[in-house]
Parts: sequence; structure tokens; C-alpha cells
Amino acid sequence: MVVAILGLLAGCATVDGIGRDISGAARRVQSAF
Repeated sequence: MVVAILGLLAGCATVDGIGRDISGAARRVQSAF
């Protein structure tokens, strides 16, 4: 889980990209539960 998040952050170096990745990951986690 943490490794996947770090991979996304490394893949999108821009602040906007990181914000979208975090939002997308949060939605995926919420839908998973």
C-alpha cells in the first residue's frame, strides 16, 4: 500500500499531479471499504 503510494508520488512530481493521485487513492480506499 505505502509502496504503491510512493510510486504514484514519484511518477507525478508536480504538485497538481500529487494532489490528484492522493485524491484518487483516497477514493479507491473508501470504495474498497
